[in-house]
Amino acid sequence: MKKRRTVSYNSYGWMFISGALLLYIVFTIYPFVESLKMSFQSFREGEYVFVGLANYKRMLSDELFLKSMKNTFVFLIIQIPIMLGLALFLSVMLNEKGMALRSFFRTSIFIPSVTSLVAYSVLFKMMFSYDGIINKALISLKILDEPLQWLNHHFWAKVIIIIALTWRWTGYNMIFYLSSLQNIPNETFEAAKIDGANAFQTFIKVTVPQLKPVILLTTIMSTNGTLQLFDEVMNITQGGPSNSTLTMSLYIYNQSFVYAPDFGYSSTLSYVIVGIMVILAFIQFKIAGDD
Repeated sequence: MKKRRTVSYNSYGWMFISGALLLYIVFTIYPFVESLKMSFQSFREGEYVFVGLANYKRMLSDELFLKSMKNTFVFLIIQIPIMLGLALFLSVMLNEKGMALRSFFRTSIFIPSVTSLVAYSVLFKMMFSYDGIINKALISLKILDEPLQWLNHHFWAKVIIIIALTWRWTGYNMIFYLSSLQNIPNETFEAAKIDGANAFQTFIKVTVPQLKPVILLTTIMSTNGTLQLFDEVMNITQGGPSNSTLTMSLYIYNQSFVYAPDFGYSSTLSYVIVGIMVILAFIQFKIAGDD
């Protein structure tokens, strides 16, 4: 009979990863378990008590949370296609070898993605304030007769958030597409040209299919980022006017630190976002055709 092979583990390898593993358990696994436990608890009479699914039932009748979810999905449905479409268009343009100042344009478009979230949000708030540069420019061009209260208008406040997000993150996604474009063999494009395909047909039939894994990656990352949208809304509109730009993450923050603290309910809402992320990621994988 053959002797059973025993698997020997490298003790030195475990020693090297033990520190990182310990940090991961303490700062990721433990908070995850505790927050999940807390989502079934509520603070009553000075202590947290188990309330079962009461927090989840409360969420279904919480009109403000449902409004924040609606606002978040508005940003997701409108902003992500605009941003990713623009990033893809710019990456194709800046991948052309004959284009002048390619490096300058690449750097200029990418720079916003490394700026501070708070700094650029405050900058946009100043630009679109009542006496900001946008109102002054539009009045000087005779487009407006008087300053517009951009941040106090339900529609325009959302538009400003979308513009800010697009400005900040387009260059970030463009780099993913640009790096992938440079890995596509030139023979593919030459074959399409020989077959008589024009620029648009080449883009649709050749470029996009070969970028599908990267497009899927950026779509999932952008979706997860938008579902957690906080900094821009917090610093530009604070969720106003009349909660028209309130997002789920900002509402969770308010439940934890602005209103009477309710960490149990906040944990419940956080796991709702996690659940939505998982569902949307699954749908996106299915649409992309990846098993």
